[in-house]
Amino acid sequence: MVTIRAAGDGDAAAIDAVVRAAFGQPDEAALVARLRADGDAVVELVAEEAGAIVGHVLFSRLTTDNGALFAALAPLSVAPERQRDGLGLALMETGHALCAMAGVDAVVVLGHPAYYPRAGYSALAARAIKAPFSGPSFMALELKPGALAAPVAVAYAPAFGL
Repeated sequence: MVTIRAAGDGDAAAIDAVVRAAFGQPDEAALVARLRADGDAVVELVAEEAGAIVGHVLFSRLTTDNGALFAALAPLSVAPERQRDGLGLALMETGHALCAMAGVDAVVVLGHPAYYPRAGYSALAARAIKAPFSGPSFMALELKPGALAAPVAVAYAPAFGL
């Protein structure tokens, strides 16, 4: 049985291992560590099974030009042996609910255009957002109705190096 819960201080090493395994390199794990250290994480969750962390997601704060609270989903990681089991979708759905409770108006993601629409993201919704990214891999999800009705510029946390 998998439990989705808030990431804790004692989870850092296991999260690092899952993120590195999921991406096959250390860059995303370093991003997680920097976002956490800088205090830019809005919601950070793990999927735990039999005492082992098998998935992780982090939503970080975006600065907007209109005062709305937006977040970036990055990264979403699932242990390779558990991919395609629905853990990524479960992490996102729980994360979206917690982001909404935290007052987040919309979430953006730069990711696979065939995967993230399963969780409600769309490139069409992201067209209202001026960001360092664009195109079919840059997608958004409105958590507060009307949050993406007017153009908005966003800036990512410094850890992204943009």
